[in-house]
Amino acid sequence: MEPAAAVTALVRQLDTSQWATPAEIASSQLRHLGPLVEHLNAESPSFASRLRRAGLKPVDLTDRVGFGELPVLTRRDMQGCESDLYSRRVPPGHGEVWTTRTSGSMGEPVAVRRTGVSALFWGAMAMRQLGWHGVDPTGRLCSIRANVPLYAKHDSWGAPASSFGRTGPMLTLPIRADVAQLTEWISEFRPHVLVIYPSTLDAFTAHCERHGVRSTELRHILTIGETLHPAIRAAAGRWFDTATVCDCYSSQEVGYIALECPASGLYHAMAEGLIAEVLNEAGEPCRVGEVGRATITDLHNYATPLIRYDIGDLVEMAPPCACGRGLPTWKRIVGRERNLVLMPDGTRHWPVTGFLRCREVAPVVQYQFVQQDRDNIEARLVVERALSATEEEGLRSLFTAAIGYPFAVRLSYFDGQIPRSRSGKYEEFVCDVPESLRKGPFGERLRNVETP
Repeated sequence: MEPAAAVTALVRQLDTSQWATPAEIASSQLRHLGPLVEHLNAESPSFASRLRRAGLKPVDLTDRVGFGELPVLTRRDMQGCESDLYSRRVPPGHGEVWTTRTSGSMGEPVAVRRTGVSALFWGAMAMRQLGWHGVDPTGRLCSIRANVPLYAKHDSWGAPASSFGRTGPMLTLPIRADVAQLTEWISEFRPHVLVIYPSTLDAFTAHCERHGVRSTELRHILTIGETLHPAIRAAAGRWFDTATVCDCYSSQEVGYIALECPASGLYHAMAEGLIAEVLNEAGEPCRVGEVGRATITDLHNYATPLIRYDIGDLVEMAPPCACGRGLPTWKRIVGRERNLVLMPDGTRHWPVTGFLRCREVAPVVQYQFVQQDRDNIEARLVVERALSATEEEGLRSLFTAAIGYPFAVRLSYFDGQIPRSRSGKYEEFVCDVPESLRKGPFGERLRNVETP
């Protein structure tokens, strides 16, 4: 089957499978898992060794009890063992095999081999998102991404949307461009759909508000790549009041993981392509309202054994969605483990940094916090003008009061914007405390997980 026909057929199949019951979806997942683990046991020396160390056989993973007995796979487990990790071959029909490398935003970059089937599911889930949110592919699309080096115009959106018919034009912009330049380009293009990182959306919205720039033709804002803060969503929704903001959760390693529900605003895991577990500190499934680690099993990647893969994100569980879809439901994507502040007593929590009040104290345009050890935090700032000593002390007091501990806060200043990671992502809080100074994956406990 041609790639365009295959993705079209899979989208139709997904339109039906989303309405299956949770039990039916779980049963289907285990049916796909059986042949996958048999293949990986035969073709991936690393995976076969992992099973043996756990005292398991491939058949043991085809029920939930045995599956849960397999220890999780970490990024560090995958590093430096690629020759034993990857499958020596993939079955016929899985298409081209290629290697994708993660951004390394966790400080632990890994390389993953994916296949043509992986690309098929990526395309189908992308079209599911457009369908769920009523995005019209014949409109103008502007996409701001980390892997785009220069301003470029295109006649169409490209695959997978172009597989379904004629699309509108597309403008791609580099994420590292100055926000004033991005605003000018976007205003000239007049997009109906904007694909953007949340941190860039925040800066874009603030710039448009300051300068009275409106975009009356904008209908959809699709956020990618970073955690979408409720305040950023709300500000964009207020200013760009002709557009709806919707989010997705994806990764280089496994593609689309969860999409925002069009009915409730909760997130649905893409259960037809993966098993998404949310595990607490003891490795047990989280209950509704609890926050835990997202652990992903890619059901269709026969080139790399991503089985119970700890992807490094924290997720909050939600009850079944009122929309009627049987897909697992999450309330929110909390963020990366490395975005948790480490307190001097070894506990870790989500840092409420008080940034919403920064401009009440000083003309702060952008900020980022980097924790170097248990007592010191660097506050990186972009400001409109030089700050007075009183303003600097006011910011320190605001930050330490919000976090809940009198950390020593050192202020550093940057011109224009704070540098992004190699992937183009921006994180408002980063814990760079060496692993040797931490206590376990979350410290002794995870508390205060409300977003700032």
